Amino acid sequence: MGSTRSTSLSKKTGNKLHRQSLYVKQKRDREKEKREARFRRKKEENREPELRRERIAQNQPATIDRKRVWDDVDDDGLGASVDMEQLLKRRRLQQEEAEEKLAAQAEGDESEKDDDEEDSMLGSDDDEDSDEEAAAKARAKQVMRDDSVAPSTTSTNLDLTPESLVAKFPSLFSDDGPAEPEVLITTNLNSTLHDEARLLCTLFPHSTYIPRSAHKYSHKYSVREICKFAGNRGFSTVMILREDQKKPIGLDVVHLPAGPTFHFSISNWVEGKKLPGHGNPTNHYPELLLNNFKTPLGVLTARLFQSLWPKTPELQGRQVVTLHNQRDYIFLRRHRYIFRDKRATEKSVVGADGKELKGVESIRAGLQELGPRATLKLRRIDKGIGRAGSEGDDAVQWEWKAKMEKKRTRFNL
Repeated sequence: MGSTRSTSLSKKTGNKLHRQSLYVKQKRDREKEKREARFRRKKEENREPELRRERIAQNQPATIDRKRVWDDVDDDGLGASVDMEQLLKRRRLQQEEAEEKLAAQAEGDESEKDDDEEDSMLGSDDDEDSDEEAAAKARAKQVMRDDSVAPSTTSTNLDLTPESLVAKFPSLFSDDGPAEPEVLITTNLNSTLHDEARLLCTLFPHSTYIPRSAHKYSHKYSVREICKFAGNRGFSTVMILREDQKKPIGLDVVHLPAGPTFHFSISNWVEGKKLPGHGNPTNHYPELLLNNFKTPLGVLTARLFQSLWPKTPELQGRQVVTLHNQRDYIFLRRHRYIFRDKRATEKSVVGADGKELKGVESIRAGLQELGPRATLKLRRIDKGIGRAGSEGDDAVQWEWKAKMEKKRTRFNL
């Protein structure tokens, strides 16, 4: 008897054309089942919206950012990877518990006294408690922000700055700084990055570019001499754009008059004119967005960036500069935005909870990138003006090392 072939949908058939047709049929059936399941799930979620929220909560992607780990220490130094918001909240709760214990002990001691003295002491304690409660509320109000219409989950709260950083860098955290900072931009010796440096002048208002010459008859000014020159002429910051193979590879930012100095490396530099659909910037003061700076080192870096732009933006220019920190890489972008009517094919604006925001259902925001575009990474922080101008054991406040990235879920900023 001859062998009989199976008529089931198997990929093991010897006929190539038959195998292809079976594969197409199996794929079509799988897609049909997925489509039916999707429409069935959509009907169920329309009847019960809670099912959709549960599904979205379970389908969160397991990214490295979500797996981020923090140091379990009560330390606000530059080398500690701690969430400043959680750390200050934990300290505030510990302080409140200690105050409650002291108040309970004071009440126990007062109960042994006479009724008249007890009444008078209780009245004074009430006054003291009310003062302490008012001070605690003031501190909490300073740390906690007011709720916005569209709350951001990544914006940096500089009110969380620890006192140790303020004491270590008083000039950087001083409120007496200029409302409109003056920035002096230069390059390393014999550089060819003149166009890139002038492009930075359009990014930072009130900035001036002065080339550095390495001619044999010229005086080769050092960075400390340039900073002294700039400090005597009212500049608040000096930037040195570093070059390698005619490309920008680094940016040194010196906060005058005596430091600190931040050293950044630059990668993925793209000029605005090379961006598709780019716009042309104007001279308006931009708005500044500082995202995802959470640790003490991140708060210090965010404070430096904040000191480079004027405190009061000009909203009529509709320009915004974004410095977004992700996995210790700082992405620099500049956009112009415009509010327009929502198209029929677009969805409404939703908040952090996934719900539509009331009052802006028919409004959308359009973005146009202006440039330049760059990626920064913090490499070192010197106490004074550069490494040569820093003295003492704490001359180098923080320095990046390769071993810091051995654990991929721990970040410094």
